[in-house]
Amino acid sequence: MPRRPRHRRSLISPRTPERSSAVGHEVRLPGWRLACFDELPSTSDFCLRKAEEGEEDALAVLALHQTSPRGSRGRLWTDPGDSLALSALIRPDAAERKQPGAWAFIAALAFYDALSNGRSSSRLRIKWPNDIVLDGRKMAGILVEAGGGPRPWLVIGFGANLVASPAISGRKLACLAEWSASCAPRSVGERVLAALTHWRQVFQAQGFAAIRAGWLDRSLPVGAPLVVNGGGHYSEGRFAGIGEDGELLLDCNGRVERVITGEVLYGDPTVNALETGRAAGH
Repeated sequence: MPRRPRHRRSLISPRTPERSSAVGHEVRLPGWRLACFDELPSTSDFCLRKAEEGEEDALAVLALHQTSPRGSRGRLWTDPGDSLALSALIRPDAAERKQPGAWAFIAALAFYDALSNGRSSSRLRIKWPNDIVLDGRKMAGILVEAGGGPRPWLVIGFGANLVASPAISGRKLACLAEWSASCAPRSVGERVLAALTHWRQVFQAQGFAAIRAGWLDRSLPVGAPLVVNGGGHYSEGRFAGIGEDGELLLDCNGRVERVITGEVLYGDPTVNALETGRAAGH
């Protein structure tokens, strides 16, 4: 499985306590307790603290603004405003813990379905393992963290550009407003949680094979050119799907490489043309 959830020893530094600009209010949703805030340093750090304090399964936290958001690979996530900042605390059962790498794909399916909101188009795709791209440009990402020792927990952070995308040198980014008029953070967040419940149930009942099939239905097209940065080593090839354990299959001139971890670089003009051409204007 790629990108296994990261295990954390120190969750939150005592020098950076969680504070919000307003008292959060809790909303009861089917299967979830959703705490909503105007502002937090980080929704994931809030959930990590709650996990350490013994909070039960199915807590979600939504913030309209984050002052210290975190992205994957230790990066800071730039918040252009009116973005989605949602984190979910899950206590996986014994069966779910047998395949910890599956959660990156479960989360990706839930995020894709929430952002697409029932609309199918080849413009919107999942890039391995759990970035969401629109016309080849990253629109949303996921950070999965794990810990807890005898009481294991997962914190899944969902971040998406909703009405605007940040200007970052050397990167082309997208926002949901280019795709859909339904961009309210609360509405999108509630759709994420409903879809996460659905795909978790699918995983419990049918295993990773069903998750893999659903993910492939929403992934980049087979044959899309990719570059994988594996710690300074770059592999160039074409997307050939994912293996039975979720590893990326990269066709390198007829030789298939199995990529367990690495950063997938996507955005070649050829890929964008392939995506938008298949979209047929939708």
